[in-house]
Amino acid sequence: MKQFMNFIGGEFVATTKTFDNRAPVDNRVIGKVHEAGRGEVDAAVRAARAALNGEWGRMSVARRVELLHAVADEINRRFDDFLAAEMADTGKPHALASHVDIPRGAANFKVFADIVKNVPTESFEMATPDGGQALNYAVRSPLGVIGVVCPWNLPLLLMTWKVGPALACGNTVVVKPSEETPATATLLGEVMNAVGIPPGVYNVVHGFGPDSAGEFLTTHPGVDGITFTGETRTGEAIMGAAAKGVRPVSFELGGKNAGIVFADADFDKAVAGMTRSAFENCGQVCLGTERVYVQRPIFDKFVAALKARAEALKPGPSEEAGVGIGPLISREHQQKVLSYYAKAVKEGATVVTGGGVPSMSGVLAEGHWVQPTIWTGLPETASVIREEIFGPCCHIAPFDTEEEAIALANATDYGLATTVWTENLGRAHRVAKQVQVGICWVNSWFLRDLRTAFGGAKSSGIGREGGVHSLEFYTELRNVCIKL
Repeated sequence: MKQFMNFIGGEFVATTKTFDNRAPVDNRVIGKVHEAGRGEVDAAVRAARAALNGEWGRMSVARRVELLHAVADEINRRFDDFLAAEMADTGKPHALASHVDIPRGAANFKVFADIVKNVPTESFEMATPDGGQALNYAVRSPLGVIGVVCPWNLPLLLMTWKVGPALACGNTVVVKPSEETPATATLLGEVMNAVGIPPGVYNVVHGFGPDSAGEFLTTHPGVDGITFTGETRTGEAIMGAAAKGVRPVSFELGGKNAGIVFADADFDKAVAGMTRSAFENCGQVCLGTERVYVQRPIFDKFVAALKARAEALKPGPSEEAGVGIGPLISREHQQKVLSYYAKAVKEGATVVTGGGVPSMSGVLAEGHWVQPTIWTGLPETASVIREEIFGPCCHIAPFDTEEEAIALANATDYGLATTVWTENLGRAHRVAKQVQVGICWVNSWFLRDLRTAFGGAKSSGIGREGGVHSLEFYTELRNVCIKL
């Protein structure tokens, strides 16, 4: 039985209170997670503060960059260990985890280290009232101790997306991974020790949200800033906690993303792209598409083609060849998704395909499976069109004009992402400018340049991360004015 312990001040720390870590594919217990109490969280924050005031805080940028490159190299050296841990925790197919989660998890350290090494700051000369001159220049300093609260859908990737720039900027971190996916955050502690990251720079506390590690971390007065990826309601609670002490936050929150397919799109590419955006990672992607709008001349053909693609996705365990879709993360989440499947039918949806649980044999029958599901025929007021489901499902509706498509895409409280399919370059630019989202993909989906700004509009988040934009959160910019 694996033991997932807290990682505090460079040491693994056990607690007397533990909870089960279960495999999504068959619901078996794969390990015991040691829940951090208020004392362990306080110790982690204190260790992070000590590191900030110690060797790490005095370290040159060049040396930090060298160490973060070593972290990335060690993750890649232990690629199989991280891959096995991520697949066990999430149940996602080998092809997905090996090509996205682990490589990007490692790359985040190198990309942000190189950005910090090369980023310039501004300087200005000015005339002074007495006829003299002054020089203004900017310096960046670390924000401090960062609380990093992570989701379970892309555990390593989204955790290092925050830890990478935080450490590159000279901060220290206390990570609270999801209670559903403790493995890779814990394993990263071994990597930090192996490459010589000073104790206390990277800390991990396990547990839940309210009255557990999540609440203890976000309310701790020793935390200087909080970054979080997850649902909007949790973000609102964290924002309330951060208000005490006026601490900055960076949030990527929920989404109800739209996909728009125009009649002039490359049909086969649009179908393939929408298959990924609706069903990849069993729909557990914040950037995934749950609302699809297709121009009327190709509507019926598109529905039929997406139906065929959805039905071809083979469910199964991570290592099995040909598996195209894994399970949902937990029994609780499975019940939530199935409740929306029932709501759709109750509200009058036409079920094009799916809508239930696939038949799985043997121990797999205990896993958290649901069918990829497509609906049509619902009004825009329906629950499955208004509320985030986070499962492998989408509703497809027809539209007639470009203006209508934009209005439909924007008719939501969320604003994270959209994907637009058209061969008309002018239309692509017009639509991309008008959709109210943080990122708009044209003829693609989930294509990410890590140097670009990333974040959400409306209820989908606060702030931007990626490239130099991450520095706006993870550093304090100080102006120095020198009278010459």
